[in-house]
Amino acid sequence: MYYSESTDIFIVSFPYYICPELLNPNTMTKAVFYHAGCPVCINAENRITEIVDRNKYDVEIVHLGEHKGRIAEAEAAGVKSVPALVLGHDVLHINHGASMAEVKG
Repeated sequence: MYYSESTDIFIVSFPYYICPELLNPNTMTKAVFYHAGCPVCINAENRITEIVDRNKYDVEIVHLGEHKGRIAEAEAAGVKSVPALVLGHDVLHINHGASMAEVKG
């Protein structure tokens, strides 16, 4: 399979599975930034929002201190401490503001 920029289409030889994301190269990846509102987290949030390409990533900011109902979601995604950025199945722990035990209080 290859992409033809001149025709803006993918050329596929069958039998191949066609991943829907390949058919639409403009599909954005979900990114979730979890934090607890501490100074380390706020600084990381400011920097992340500056450097993440918003044309590639749909970024959601989640303040776990204000949205405690999402703590289980963060832990299920693999977040061990905050601030953390979840990109697909990858968890990037940034600096160390608080452990999840501290976030739970």
